[in-house]
Amino acid sequence: MFIIDGMLLEILLEDFFSFDLSECLDEVRLKRISDMEHFFRRNRVLKTLLSLTLVFATLLMIQKFKVLDIRMKEVRLDLKSSWCASLQCKTKAGNASAPVRQSAPAAWNITAIQCAADSGLRAHSWFQTLDSRFQQFVLHRHCRYFPMLINHPEKCAGDVDLLIVVKSVIEQHDRREAVRLTWGKEHTISGKRVKTLFLLGTPAPGKDSKNLQKLLEYEDRLYGDILQWDFMDTFFNLTLKEVNFLRWFNIYCTNVAFIFKGDDDVFVNPTNLVDLIDFRTQEGKVRDLFVGDTISKAVPIRNRQSKYYIPKELFDEPYPPYVGGGGFLMSSQLARRFMAVSESVTLFPIDDVFLGMCLQKLGLVPEMHPGFKTFGIMKRKVSPMNSEPCFYRHLIVVHKLSPEELLKMWDTVHDKKLTCARKSVD
Repeated sequence: MFIIDGMLLEILLEDFFSFDLSECLDEVRLKRISDMEHFFRRNRVLKTLLSLTLVFATLLMIQKFKVLDIRMKEVRLDLKSSWCASLQCKTKAGNASAPVRQSAPAAWNITAIQCAADSGLRAHSWFQTLDSRFQQFVLHRHCRYFPMLINHPEKCAGDVDLLIVVKSVIEQHDRREAVRLTWGKEHTISGKRVKTLFLLGTPAPGKDSKNLQKLLEYEDRLYGDILQWDFMDTFFNLTLKEVNFLRWFNIYCTNVAFIFKGDDDVFVNPTNLVDLIDFRTQEGKVRDLFVGDTISKAVPIRNRQSKYYIPKELFDEPYPPYVGGGGFLMSSQLARRFMAVSESVTLFPIDDVFLGMCLQKLGLVPEMHPGFKTFGIMKRKVSPMNSEPCFYRHLIVVHKLSPEELLKMWDTVHDKKLTCARKSVD
């Protein structure tokens, strides 16, 4: 048994009962306060470090974007330099087999609008009979090429089997978006590489030009698929889109095989389009290929209320055969000859007819194909056949659909549950 000395026990008991509990509690409180102060100081440091990290990350991202922008500019310059070198080599070698390519500049070299009115025409009596729209067109129709506001030469880099080119205007962003989600989607079909571009001018007067332009530039930063020229987007200027695109194509697209050009309110079946290309290639019918919904024996419309009205003073003979502008297919070989001959054809207010005039000068006529329905499946708009998905599955081009109708029809046509009779496109 352990025995405690009496004096020692007395001292221990005295110390126990003299213990100050309040002092202990105070010490605990002080320790807690100290710990909390340390915690908050640590939090302030963490917050400061987090803020500095965010600032640093933001600066880093800005720097990355700057570097990316510089690199993109360098890539474009490299592409232009390579095209320039290629064209100069051909010129020095005297390559007579490709005269159109020889005369093409290395890059788009129109940097200023030089389009003074041809005032001498005002003295002619026939000119004074025209209404103001046609007077303005005639006064400036010698102006063909304009500066580019947005350019994407890289679209034609490498081998491109099919270049889809869509005519649009700035306000129709919903149509462009519907096209991107459907038939204008860039991908590979049956081993063929497909690229897409939209052709635009600038807004017409009376519209919010600055904001529309900013929206378009933002859209282009997202998708990188817009070509824009510095001329006003009007019906009469659709012909300018044709000639400016032909020149652009001749400069940048040396390795593109075929072009499909259409409107932004049509339905296109890309698979059937590629099948048609394969058939014509197998038949050896590529050099002069120009296929669409051909219009023959048409004459100018004299009804002033019509969108297609042409005064007698401007053109007074039947139109040459041409295709409806809703959509057509042509070979790159023909497109280059188009470029050469178009410069000797007077600009015409209706772009479809202008292309027919160029074809006529080349001694060619467009090929009619039943798969191109640029006036609808049935011209009577209320016909239920115009909304029958099996027709869309077997056709190539159908005009015209709203963005909502296009998206809905696209989903229906590609629904695996849809059963249609099999039919080939030839």
